[in-house]
Amino acid sequence: MRVVVKIGTSSVTTSDGQVNAVAIEKLVSEVSEARKQSHDLIVVTSGAITAGLERLGIDRPREPAILQAVSAVGQIDLMNVYSKLFLKAEIIAGQVLLSPNDFRDRSQYLHAKTTFEKLWELSVIPVVNENDAVADDAIRFGDNDRIAALVANLLDADLLVLLTDTPGLLTADPRIHPQASLVEEVAEVTRSIEEMAGGVGERGSGGMASKLSAAKIASWSGVRTVIAAASRENVLSDAISGVAGIGTLVAARDAHVSARKLWIGFALPAQGSILVDLGAKTALLSKGTSLLAAGVIQVVGTFLEGDAIDITGPDGLVFAKGLSSVDSTTLDQFKGRRTEELPGTVSPTFVHRDDLIVLS
Repeated sequence: MRVVVKIGTSSVTTSDGQVNAVAIEKLVSEVSEARKQSHDLIVVTSGAITAGLERLGIDRPREPAILQAVSAVGQIDLMNVYSKLFLKAEIIAGQVLLSPNDFRDRSQYLHAKTTFEKLWELSVIPVVNENDAVADDAIRFGDNDRIAALVANLLDADLLVLLTDTPGLLTADPRIHPQASLVEEVAEVTRSIEEMAGGVGERGSGGMASKLSAAKIASWSGVRTVIAAASRENVLSDAISGVAGIGTLVAARDAHVSARKLWIGFALPAQGSILVDLGAKTALLSKGTSLLAAGVIQVVGTFLEGDAIDITGPDGLVFAKGLSSVDSTTLDQFKGRRTEELPGTVSPTFVHRDDLIVLS
């Protein structure tokens, strides 16, 4: 079985921001046991920024550039602990730094896949983190959760395990509602389920909301996900064995979404958005058509041909995402026009169905 296991900041760092070697040793031990059962494993880890803040003795800054510099400092401490503990278990670990942009370019995407497979051939456990230090965007919420899900898709994984500091998805915030209970299984990540997740965590950046977002990506890739407590005994082996009640299981969808459409939907940042009428929304949702100029009501933002854009319906909610076939100026100029009203130099297809993913 191919397994991607991601552990969050709150689980790999202590309350004062130090790298939690005890927690990492537990994870390493469980990964080692799983490998003895002939499973292929990848570890995705958070914690570099928090560890860097502790090493530098500073509070968390708001400036993205400083956060990126801090992550470069913390990365050394974090990987040093992983390397030593894996060597103690007689396993060699290899660091792989990824960012969403590595899923943007097709050749880079395939190169990453080859790298992971070669590391497995060499009996190396890949340890993945977001490449925060040189990312060209501000550090975003839940990127390591998202990267874990995209890696699961990249490698056709069977299971994604998201380890955190809670038992899984709860029906309510236990700090406010002590009677909150564990949601043991989620058939589909709907808007109501996402609302149940709440906001971000205290030390980590993603919280349960990003766990569910990652689980949704994995589900659409045909990968089942288990969200569970990192501190739970034998959590990884139980997740692999399919033991019930160890956390929240998010089922895999029967219909898989292609890697390209997942890349469009979840790896590319939207550069703008367009509002479409009810007829266009219905056609996109039920017929799988391309988006034509006639269905576009409004253009928001500035973007180029080939950029990713959100597609919203009359209710203002995003329901799809795609690559624009024209730039925002052209799109705004010819929005709402029928095909026969367009000049021959302008394609009536503003977003082709092969470049579009329905998100709801």
